[in-house]
Amino acid sequence: MARGNQREKAREKNLKKQQKQPKKKDDGPNFKKRAESDAEIMRQKQQKALEKKSDAS
Repeated sequence: MARGNQREKAREKNLKKQQKQPKKKDDGPNFKKRAESDAEIMRQKQQKALEKKSDAS
C-alpha cells in the first residue's frame, strides 16, 4: 500500500505525456494502401495453400 501514491504520480505523468503527443490516425491514404497490400498478400497465401492442398490430394 505504500506505493499507491507513487503509482498515481506515474499515471499522472504518463497522462500528461500522452496528451502532448499527437494522436495517430488510421484513415489516411497510407493506411488504405497498406490494407490493400496486406489483403493481396493474404490472398496470395490462401491461393498457395489451396494449391498445395489440392496437389497433396
